[in-house]
Amino acid sequence: MGVKVNETDVEVLERVVRYQGFFRMEHYRLRHRLFGGGWSGVVSRELFERGHAAAVLPYDPVLDRVVLIEQFRVGALSASGGPWLMEIVAGVIDAGETAVQVVHREAQEEANCTLQALLPICEYLASPGGASERISLFCGKVDASQAGGIHGLPEEGEDIRVLTLSFDDAFTCMRAGEINSASAIIALQWLALSRVSVRQQWGADGYVG
Repeated sequence: MGVKVNETDVEVLERVVRYQGFFRMEHYRLRHRLFGGGWSGVVSRELFERGHAAAVLPYDPVLDRVVLIEQFRVGALSASGGPWLMEIVAGVIDAGETAVQVVHREAQEEANCTLQALLPICEYLASPGGASERISLFCGKVDASQAGGIHGLPEEGEDIRVLTLSFDDAFTCMRAGEINSASAIIALQWLALSRVSVRQQWGADGYVG
């Protein structure tokens, strides 16, 4: 007997956990409605279950600077620029936590920054062809004047260097391909479109928020 998901559109015929560790790998056999009517044949897929995450771009509207972090990422071992990536603050949403709680906690742990205000950017699926992970993305108001140094939790193997860049420099790095993490790219592009209104809202540089 298959487990039904969105009963009128998708029918899960079989779900088997192939691996359970820090992450989980599941195998599905399912079928789904077709755009032209009727049902698909049986589809066999693996799904990577790693939970959901939240990320924040710390931004100082007074100095017009962003706070980025740099750390080693095993998934980028074969990347042309190497496995040390410029990213924004992010963390996994644990059971009982909200996305807002996660970005406040991670901003302290990874960048030693206190978020003074938050603006939601979007929620997006990181790689829906094979993974369930959903990212909740924010822009956070910070004082970047003292940001810097090396942070992270040693017990979690974190070795995180904090960088501050003018918005223009960060956007130039992104356009040059020096920033190639999806959440950072999305957040910087959003800020490029929203920067004037964000500075007005947060009362910076002569703007009245």
